[in-house]
Amino acid sequence: MNRREALKNTAVWLGTAISATTFGVLFEGFTLPENEKNTISFSVKEEEILAELADIIIPPTKDVGGAKAAGLGTFIPMMIKDCYPANMQKAFAEGLKSVEAKSLKDFNKEFLSLTVKEREQLVGSIRTETIEQQKADRASKKKGAVYFFVLLRDLTVLGYFASEIGCTQAREYIAIPGRYDGSADLKPGQKSWAS
Repeated sequence: MNRREALKNTAVWLGTAISATTFGVLFEGFTLPENEKNTISFSVKEEEILAELADIIIPPTKDVGGAKAAGLGTFIPMMIKDCYPANMQKAFAEGLKSVEAKSLKDFNKEFLSLTVKEREQLVGSIRTETIEQQKADRASKKKGAVYFFVLLRDLTVLGYFASEIGCTQAREYIAIPGRYDGSADLKPGQKSWAS
């Protein structure tokens, strides 16, 4: 199985955890015309910001590394550049720039200089603004809007659970499963299974 097939399978497994937009990008073709690939580029600093943003969405625990440890700082830009149409790439890049602008406006500091609490507050604010914008767009029947936070969240969840950490450490990995039991009891603290 190649990486693209694995990502598609992960997307199906995640079901409603990712948006229809990302689901559509993954299943409508997954390959862009060459003139739409790599319309934008990401600096090392922007990749670091994306890793930190993803780590707010899926933080590390005492037992398992978070999104940053799973390498999402490079995964997210790769997916945006290689799989998303040019208009979505540009919207994502503009959204990333707006995170830095919001950080400067709200905290008078660059995003990477914020404390973890400030980053969480900023991401929470962006999430709330995105939900409000989605509601307003639905009410006005606006179609085709691209939301930075939704793409970030989708790619964080998809990338994390397609990574080795997500597949083998965040979930309980059973290399050779036994019989199927759709109603198996979990012990307190036990992880759900992945295969």
